[in-house]
Amino acid sequence: MLTILAIVLFLLAGVILWGQRQYVAEGPLDEAICLRVQSGSNMTRVSRDLEDQGAVSSGTIFRIGARYSEKTAHLKAGSFLLREHASMEEIVDQITRGGASTCGTEILYRIGVTRTQVQVRELDPATRAFVERADFDLKSEEERPEAFVKTRAATDTRFRILVAEGVTSWQIVDALNAIEVLSGDAGTRPPEGMLAPHSYEVTRGMERGALLAQMQALQEKRIADAWAMRQDDLPFDTPEEMLILASIIEKETGVPEERGRVASVFINRLEQGMRLQTDPTVIYGITKGEGVLGRGLRQSELRKITPWNTYVIDGLPPTPIANPGMASLEAAVNPESTDYVFFVADGSGGHAFAATLQEHNRNVAKWRQIEAERQQDGD
Repeated sequence: MLTILAIVLFLLAGVILWGQRQYVAEGPLDEAICLRVQSGSNMTRVSRDLEDQGAVSSGTIFRIGARYSEKTAHLKAGSFLLREHASMEEIVDQITRGGASTCGTEILYRIGVTRTQVQVRELDPATRAFVERADFDLKSEEERPEAFVKTRAATDTRFRILVAEGVTSWQIVDALNAIEVLSGDAGTRPPEGMLAPHSYEVTRGMERGALLAQMQALQEKRIADAWAMRQDDLPFDTPEEMLILASIIEKETGVPEERGRVASVFINRLEQGMRLQTDPTVIYGITKGEGVLGRGLRQSELRKITPWNTYVIDGLPPTPIANPGMASLEAAVNPESTDYVFFVADGSGGHAFAATLQEHNRNVAKWRQIEAERQQDGD
């Protein structure tokens, strides 16, 4: 009997050792997959699903390993991207750790300067790229695409709100009020410039006020971080003034590599006592950030005195004119070292910079020629 018991214990130890090795070894998946765990599911259902999809070699070992590691009770609902050859241990960790879903179908709201775009997209696990299923304007009165209606109703759909650089606080609040998956009143509009452009994952029913508070907290951190790395001898003294300048930089160029040069123009102008003479500030004085002007500026508007018309006022305007991103904040306090005090569009999406009025006038003449040619081509 002792001999038989010893043999049984030896075999049992071998089985346990083999099971442990299977649990931590690379799995059979040849391609990544998206595992959906429904709300109210359990580890038994998940293990069967994994077996059916060829992600684990043994559902029994998977369940025993989850139970032994005391993670069975921590199963989370969501969509999880499982990499090729993921081990059972790795999969258990993914589906019990919590946090944002990493794959599946997503509704993305892009809050931009001219419109809020809604995209329905699904992550292809094999390529790690999103496949677009629907695309429309949030403010459009047309019937919503069927793909959007079905996806919004699904329980495992993820929702994301992407706030672009350069949008105003009014535009953000206006868009959030139109996004149906959010709830509650947005409350008082946050100050201009104090909402961080960023990609925010939100949940169904999330309070608008809570999301705005999250945006404001992130922007406060970015402002503090940028201010802490500022150069010496800047022609402004406070983080608030940095934020104002960063918002002007944000509105003046969409070319990332230009931000430092655009910043240097405004820094040089402030140091030399020159007026900033920037159109986006004039536009803000007209719209107050509530929508897009939608036309060119008139000469009368360039001459009209408003607190934001930098053609007629000295120094910075009293408030930011948009919500700048981190790159523009960094450019405001660490501009390139140049002699430039002028810039104008160059027809390529960027700008031509100049240190003298004579050089600037030549650049302006080139730009007007480009405009004339484009109008002629359009006719």
